[in-house]
Amino acid sequence: MATQTTENLNENVTNTEESSQEKKKPLFQNIDADEAAAEATEIESACMSCFRTGVTRLLLTKIPFFKEVVLMSFKCEFCGFENNEIQSASEIQKKGVHIELEVKTTADLNRKVVRSDYTLVKIPEVELEIPSQSQKGEITTVEGIIDRTIRGLSQDQDKRRIEHPEAAASIDAYIERLQDLKALKAPFNLILEDISGNSFVENPTAPAHDPNCKTTQFMRSKEQDQQLGLYDANAVDETVGDKKVLKEDKHLLKPIPEGEWTLEDLHGEVLQFQTLCPECRSPCETNMKLTKIPHFKEVVIMATVCEVCGNKTNEVKSGGGIEAKGTKFEVRIESKEDLTRDVLKSETCNLVIPELECEVGPSALGGRFTTVEGILVAMKNQIEGNDIMFQDSSDEAFKHRFKDFIQKFDKILALETLATLVLDDPAGNSYVQSLSDTDEPDGKLKVHKYERSYEQNEELGLNDIKTENYEE
Repeated sequence: MATQTTENLNENVTNTEESSQEKKKPLFQNIDADEAAAEATEIESACMSCFRTGVTRLLLTKIPFFKEVVLMSFKCEFCGFENNEIQSASEIQKKGVHIELEVKTTADLNRKVVRSDYTLVKIPEVELEIPSQSQKGEITTVEGIIDRTIRGLSQDQDKRRIEHPEAAASIDAYIERLQDLKALKAPFNLILEDISGNSFVENPTAPAHDPNCKTTQFMRSKEQDQQLGLYDANAVDETVGDKKVLKEDKHLLKPIPEGEWTLEDLHGEVLQFQTLCPECRSPCETNMKLTKIPHFKEVVIMATVCEVCGNKTNEVKSGGGIEAKGTKFEVRIESKEDLTRDVLKSETCNLVIPELECEVGPSALGGRFTTVEGILVAMKNQIEGNDIMFQDSSDEAFKHRFKDFIQKFDKILALETLATLVLDDPAGNSYVQSLSDTDEPDGKLKVHKYERSYEQNEELGLNDIKTENYEE
């Protein structure tokens, strides 16, 4: 009888654990018409019209191919006042993004544009500048940005023509210049500078390289970090009387006493820290380990598994500093042996397959330690998973071009087509295994060291580094 009771108790505990695991859902769920609507959170809040108590509903969801958002809906049962808002909940990227698009054709006007609240918009030809945080983030087109500007300038023009005729005439003349941009009487440049890194301009020739659009990343300044609400934990001041002093026990990084934690201990230890799942934003843990790649350098391997959505990610970061020169690898893919080469791609490495006119930026795949075949499969999977982001799925010409591109990619993986994989890392922290008995490159591997350009140093944040008298 006691044994049976114990078995029943264990079965109940197991069922409870299974049911609790089934209840776990991602924090931000996709909008899906086939599934039941996600539950909204209801909270009491004051009505801004009659100041009585109303109800605000919050829904955390994801816009497909865009980012996480918080939908807010308020309704007052007393006066009938309603208000609906949307706020961004996407992660702030490590670097800001600077996008320059040369608009030449009608197709360029129809390019989709994703811009966040922190995006600065410029059109130098008409001296147009839309400051950061002056408008809410949106998904629009190049023409849509111009149309919204025209609508904003056209407001109250009738009243302005009566009260301030000179100002109204100047605005009408400027609106004509904007209309000329829409008519493409001359090419113009659209510049987006987003310190949050969450802006994007569609590439109509994807997955091929976009010749009319240049995208670069930049390191944010201290003032820009503070504008985003990012502060250094080591720089938190505490006021004592009339003076501000740095509180030492609040330092994020603290020195370790000499001999307490050796390098050998660090190599053999798997460290864990709390983070958020990059897919569903639920809390999870990341495992981190320091290891050494033979004939190269020390790297940090990080792996994350989310128990809520099942997403698994792994990433590799360089354990050393930036090298004195950039490194460019060219790997000829002709046999199965070539596909098995070990490859370390850092998060600053750019990938190119010239035969396909395919280029993948450094931030697309992150840092990873894999093989040539693993890199190619990862490139293919990412392009396949984001095809709707490139173009409207109803575009038959694009679908045919995209299908043809994937077939060529499959032929390279099946070794039916010869191809070259180029890894260009300005930081010099990437590595490709040589198949020769020595450390020298074999016949199918070319390694080229080069001096970085000013733009590459700027993107890596090296131009602002002070190596002498840095304590001043």
